[in-house]
Amino acid sequence: MNNVTTICAIASAPGNGAIAFIRLSGNEAFSICESIFEPATSGKKISKQKAFTIHFGKINDEEIFIDEVLVSLFRNPQSYTGEDLVEISCHGSQYIQQQILQLLIKKGAVLAQPGEFTLRAFLNGKMDLSQAEGVADLIASSSEASHKIAMQQMRGSFSIEINELRKQLLNFISLIELELDFSEEDVEFADRTDLSNLMNKIHRKIVELTDSFELGNVIKEGIPVAIVGNPNVGKSTLLNILLKEDRAIVSEIPGTTRDAIEDIINIKGITFRFIDTAGLRETHDKIEIMGIDRTKEKIRKAAIVLLVLDASDAMANIQASIRTVKPEAKGKQLIIVVNKVDLPGNHQKLIGYLEGIDKEHDDLIYISARTHINIDKLNEALLRKVDLSYLAQNNVVVSNIRHFEALEKSREAIERAMNGISSGLTTDLLAMDIRQVLHYLGEITGEITNDEVLGNIFKNFCIGK
Repeated sequence: MNNVTTICAIASAPGNGAIAFIRLSGNEAFSICESIFEPATSGKKISKQKAFTIHFGKINDEEIFIDEVLVSLFRNPQSYTGEDLVEISCHGSQYIQQQILQLLIKKGAVLAQPGEFTLRAFLNGKMDLSQAEGVADLIASSSEASHKIAMQQMRGSFSIEINELRKQLLNFISLIELELDFSEEDVEFADRTDLSNLMNKIHRKIVELTDSFELGNVIKEGIPVAIVGNPNVGKSTLLNILLKEDRAIVSEIPGTTRDAIEDIINIKGITFRFIDTAGLRETHDKIEIMGIDRTKEKIRKAAIVLLVLDASDAMANIQASIRTVKPEAKGKQLIIVVNKVDLPGNHQKLIGYLEGIDKEHDDLIYISARTHINIDKLNEALLRKVDLSYLAQNNVVVSNIRHFEALEKSREAIERAMNGISSGLTTDLLAMDIRQVLHYLGEITGEITNDEVLGNIFKNFCIGK
């Protein structure tokens, strides 16, 4: 990416709409806009106007009138990119958008690459790398919880934590480096006890941030919930009720669901990713066997497992289903959902049996997917299985896999340094481990980076941001 060129892109969502936005950033942003914009009231040129002002006028291609627009002006360095920046608000016709974009390119601008506006903001010191990634997460956020995590990151909460760790380590590494300069004198500038205490403190913080990734990742991607059970217990009907649409085929024929069906739903600000799986039963159908194998795989990957039972089914089938699923769901959040309670059956015997064997589980829900009985209680049970207390306390939550991997590497390096201090490791080797901690922490905020890393991050952004 050439930081000298002036770039342009449509910044609003694709398609027709009431209005659209086109962005222009770079040294020639004002002059390029000026060449196609005719102010409605003032003859004063765009380049002579004050920053943070909006101007009404026309966009013309020579003598051809294109649209009436609003032009917003931002001067460097007080703009999103840190450069001169213009935003053109036009009518949302795709034709109008493309005409204005082509005009800007004709006058000397270059079409922006994905994420190039935010990349320039990073390169011009308007935000660090983790904040830039927070921008992408904010755009992609689909729930209240994921929005909160993205806002924390974009506003720099995570960066502050990382920079504080680096700052404390830098003070000690400078003293250790000084020891290396005076190695022949055998002097010790960095008190090893103080250094050890600092290492323990930083290690605890890194572990805390690393551990938060499990929560952050499921919130960002959606909490995976596997719906499992015997054929014909109402799994697909339940999925359709939860999604409020006919997403899965419902049939009385056993084995209708051969492969996993996935969809998402937002329940009170939390995104759940429901997976309707093939029914678990003994079968010789090769395709159905493959579906059952995939069901077991989905159980292993799920955070929450909904074991659906048929209240009208034979006790032997219910017992077999529980024996099959429980070992697969070991260590998972398990909710036993007894469906079809609206149908005749020996429910009291079943209830007594289930409550006798399932005391270790918080939730045992009796529902009717067909008549919507207790679906609200099932939603409440799902929310109880998600512990958001850590997020509610405004603690920093890591949701980015790149950050998690860098934290893991920094944890390993600081543990080597901690072991080195206790075992009397030589100063040069100790300094090497501490430098690695600083390196990996610096990778998170972009203090240390390279073109390949930047390319991988910003290629996933939308064009115009």
